[in-house]
Amino acid sequence: MDATGVTDISSIRLIGAAVTPAVMVSACGILATGLDNQIGRMTARTRDMVREWRALPEGSPRREVLRLEVAILDRRHVLLARALSLAYGALISFVLTSLLYLSQRRFGVPDVLPVVTFSVGVVSLGVVAVYALASLRLGRDALALEKREMFLDAELPVPTGERRT
Repeated sequence: MDATGVTDISSIRLIGAAVTPAVMVSACGILATGLDNQIGRMTARTRDMVREWRALPEGSPRREVLRLEVAILDRRHVLLARALSLAYGALISFVLTSLLYLSQRRFGVPDVLPVVTFSVGVVSLGVVAVYALASLRLGRDALALEKREMFLDAELPVPTGERRT
């Protein structure tokens, strides 16, 4: 506030511009934790499947299903690892955005710079979503293998909203 009791609007805008990326940092942290948990579960599941594969006799049809599923899990792991890297990249972009906004007055940071770093973070999160969706699709493929083995290629009803593979 100035001497007349009026709040300096530019200061409020500056605070808002600095806080928005901070909220995004929190969202990225939550997203990274979820992705890391998924990767950990996938790693454990892969180890279990490999252990099961080794215990089965040569020529067991289950070995082929497990081999295919491990290959799918490996592809999912790659996608989610990329997504996790991008989530951390977005987090860094949002932290940098906050720092740039907060240092604008003091160091004369050009207005465009924090906008660019914020945009990089948003685009990174968009790519994270694409990788996560691709991983979900592969997860459905792995379940289809299990279902096919379980029902020995019997014709199964397709749940509403899903396509037949």
